[in-house]
Amino acid sequence: MRLYEILFIVSPNVEETDLEALINQFSEVAVNQGARVAKVDRMGRRRLAYPIQKFKDGHYVVLTVEGTGAEIAEIERRMRVTDAIIRHLSVRIDEDLKRAEKFRARRAAHSRAGRAAAALGSQGTAGESNAEEEE
Repeated sequence: MRLYEILFIVSPNVEETDLEALINQFSEVAVNQGARVAKVDRMGRRRLAYPIQKFKDGHYVVLTVEGTGAEIAEIERRMRVTDAIIRHLSVRIDEDLKRAEKFRARRAAHSRAGRAAAALGSQGTAGESNAEEEE
């Protein structure tokens, strides 16, 4: 199973109840196709960077879906034919999460090695200064 993020922008003239129905519809499509909706993030109404279909703002929604890819194709197909959706984008994020985890582990290892070297260095200088004082 792969992890995908599906961002879609709904036109601003859609009511909140219709927006909820749209989100539930896409979630149900994913579940019926065999995927699992991990997270639904409603980002709210935001200004667009440039006008799309004469709209200057829209409702942003991000679905995080765990599936094989066939479900994503079906969701995208339904988004293309839904008039309320003015833009959508699907991105596979599992590879990015693996890469980020790898870098996080590497950074933690370097941090531990740096602290260990600093601890050894401070003990070594403390021992040298004690030896000089005894002479």
